[in-house]
Amino acid sequence: MPLDATLNAIRRPPTPLNEPVRSYAPGTPDRAALRARLDAMAGERVDIPLVIGGRDVRTGRTRPVVMPCDHGHVLADCHQAGPREIARAIESARVAQREWAAWPWEDRAAVFLKAAELVAGSRRATLNAATMLGQGKTVHQAEIDAACELVDFWRFNVAYAADLVTAQPDNSAGVWNQLDYRPLEGFVYAISPFNFTAIAGNLPTAPVLMGGVAIWKPASAAVLSAHDIMRALVEAGLPPGVINFVPGPAGVVSDALLASPDLAGIHFTGSTAVFQGLWQAVGVNLARYRNYPRVVGETGGKDFVLLHPSADPQAAAVAIVRGGFEYQGQKCSAASRIYVPRSLWKDVRDRVVAMMRAITMGDVRDFSHFMGAVIDRAAFDRIRGYLVHAKRTARIVEGGRADGRRGYFIAPTLVEVSDPAHRLMREEVFGPVVAAYVYPDRRWTETLDLVDRTSPYALTGSIFARDRRAIREATAALRYAAGNFYVNDKPTGAVVGQQPFGGARASGTNDKAGSPLNLLRWVSARTIKETLAPPDDYRYPYMADD
Repeated sequence: MPLDATLNAIRRPPTPLNEPVRSYAPGTPDRAALRARLDAMAGERVDIPLVIGGRDVRTGRTRPVVMPCDHGHVLADCHQAGPREIARAIESARVAQREWAAWPWEDRAAVFLKAAELVAGSRRATLNAATMLGQGKTVHQAEIDAACELVDFWRFNVAYAADLVTAQPDNSAGVWNQLDYRPLEGFVYAISPFNFTAIAGNLPTAPVLMGGVAIWKPASAAVLSAHDIMRALVEAGLPPGVINFVPGPAGVVSDALLASPDLAGIHFTGSTAVFQGLWQAVGVNLARYRNYPRVVGETGGKDFVLLHPSADPQAAAVAIVRGGFEYQGQKCSAASRIYVPRSLWKDVRDRVVAMMRAITMGDVRDFSHFMGAVIDRAAFDRIRGYLVHAKRTARIVEGGRADGRRGYFIAPTLVEVSDPAHRLMREEVFGPVVAAYVYPDRRWTETLDLVDRTSPYALTGSIFARDRRAIREATAALRYAAGNFYVNDKPTGAVVGQQPFGGARASGTNDKAGSPLNLLRWVSARTIKETLAPPDDYRYPYMADD
């Protein structure tokens, strides 16, 4: 069959379902398989190349990848891209798009459905192990991220793409109107963070699913899992050059890509400061681009848990512990500031402290631990600086310890502040540090305003209350304070297909990863009007004689 032949059918993809989270309980085959992969991969030193035009590229300029829990243990050496490799990646993407954009959307979708099956099956243990070893996640945190959420992104995005391309305009008599959902003209620069393997897999693939091409720079601390994602995509049939994998120094890679006339968009997750710098660079270079680049970013958060006097103390305490300390607080959605009425403070505080004292942390290969180490020395030093500041200006209720001798370990820490504008209530720490402000019960309404205006961020937040009037009041007053708002739940753990994720204000462009809203940013629609019976006379009826 020739390549330009198409099936005489309107194809529907499988209905997506959220990938079930596996327990890894003692005695399960999953636990045994994962332990085996952890042991094997910890004993390897992987050589990670760039991938440009489908070819492995080794520059000889390498950076070591270490375990956060044991920073003397080198897991891999990652080759670093320079200007020459970036130029090759741009050209490779340009060439690849000519064919890829012409593929029927169903055939592009099939690549990601296949990749989802690989990650859900044969590659699951390897990707989870890479995430645990390289990024310091516990088995549960790796499973919900590297396996389940990544699989969900790929399956649900295909379903959303199907809905999108079948959305067509109305017609009038003798006219057939169509919308052509064209991919962006040029490449999308995908910049992925260290803290979520699933986000790393989604950022380059969302625009690619819609017919675009991407140049992907993963975070240096997450290249081991990113390398495995790239291998899964190749195994699933992704053609050469559609995604070019270019780990390297952020400044070198960004300067070269942002200067290219072919830049069509940026798909970013990371810090607010870096995102603002990228946007400013796009503005400086705006006149040289062939199109106005689409700039999509999810950035920082200073996420809140707000308790009403009617809140359930135990449910709130569990949300604070899980929301604040899972994955060492290294989530943009992590609970970071809490507001507790004075009538509940002692009860909630004591419950939280009791749980904190029961938490163990250590090497994530020991499945009994609730926490591992923070990602690297820079993060360790930054978080430790906040702890020093807290000791001088507030009261550390529990925790406050840091030990970086072997791994980058920061103890879960609860700080009580007397000033609601304290740094720990305003600034993103990105570590296991939760600040608490105790407010007078009678000042509930004023506290709603305080939550809304204290921080520049607006990513996630939650309200705990049994009083329905209070829930309604908070939902209205905090409408713009969080892009993902939770009632009687922790402010983390958004699920693809259920809670599309993203925030506004300093937290990003709120384009909701894992939803049709995000995919819309990666197409440039063309309207086609076909007149089935064209007029053969220029004159209109009103021009006739009476």
